[in-house]
Amino acid sequence: MRKSYLNRIKANISIYARTNTSSLLDGNYKSIYKGKSLNFDDLREYVVGDSVKDIDWKASSRTRKLLVKQYVAEKTHNVMLILDTDKKMLGFSSDDEIKKDIALMTAGTISYLCSKNGDSVGAIYNKDNKMEYFPFRNDLFNLEKILGKYDNDINDTNSSNINKTLEYIQNHVRKSMIIFIITDIDGMDNINSNYFRELSMKHDIMLINISDGFVFGKNVFDMDSNSFIPNIFSKNKTLFELEAQMKDEMYISCVNKISKYRVGIVTINNISEIPMKIIKLMEEYKYANRH
Repeated sequence: MRKSYLNRIKANISIYARTNTSSLLDGNYKSIYKGKSLNFDDLREYVVGDSVKDIDWKASSRTRKLLVKQYVAEKTHNVMLILDTDKKMLGFSSDDEIKKDIALMTAGTISYLCSKNGDSVGAIYNKDNKMEYFPFRNDLFNLEKILGKYDNDINDTNSSNINKTLEYIQNHVRKSMIIFIITDIDGMDNINSNYFRELSMKHDIMLINISDGFVFGKNVFDMDSNSFIPNIFSKNKTLFELEAQMKDEMYISCVNKISKYRVGIVTINNISEIPMKIIKLMEEYKYANRH
């Protein structure tokens, strides 16, 4: 019997347990964002700058010292997954793994870490002009539901428009969120930068690029034309070099487009590197946006 998505994700994370990667993931995730101080922890003496609203007058009268309530940060968040369901996600990454599988495991890994941290996870994607929306919830059943539906909803006739998804979020979701956009270079390139500008004012945004395979090798299949590429093209090294250069230029263009909008970005090539790449994304985002 096929393992559940949750068990596959746990197994993927546990591969790195010997090097404490999973605990590092948790630590990085919890330390990126400052939650609101809502949970009472202890009393301490008043210092200049403390809010008068935090003074505990009863305790102060008993001890004859001015005491204020001290709080601990509440580190819970609303995490939104924006997923690319276009048929191109059935293609291969640069490491010859199916992009959909990498996207699936990436979304699952992020969701699993969020669940362990007590956060609520939602998801949204556009499929053939129809919006699939999963409200924020904090349970593993919700995680399985999101991943299972996403897996089933990708086929070789799909078209997906991330701009429509971002527009829906902008108009209908009012909560502050941490947004993870999981797509490929084509999806990144097609995103209207106006959405980054508007959404980054209220939300934290991180972009995960699933790398594309190359038109080079044996039996190369073109998703757009739904046919195999003739060997005269797929085995041409000059064309391979031109394609690699074009992809590099497109990636740099995407980075330049989003750099001024406080958006984190990372590229993932295969399933085994997902945990470390998520660490990289979070570390770089935290460093770039600390005050």
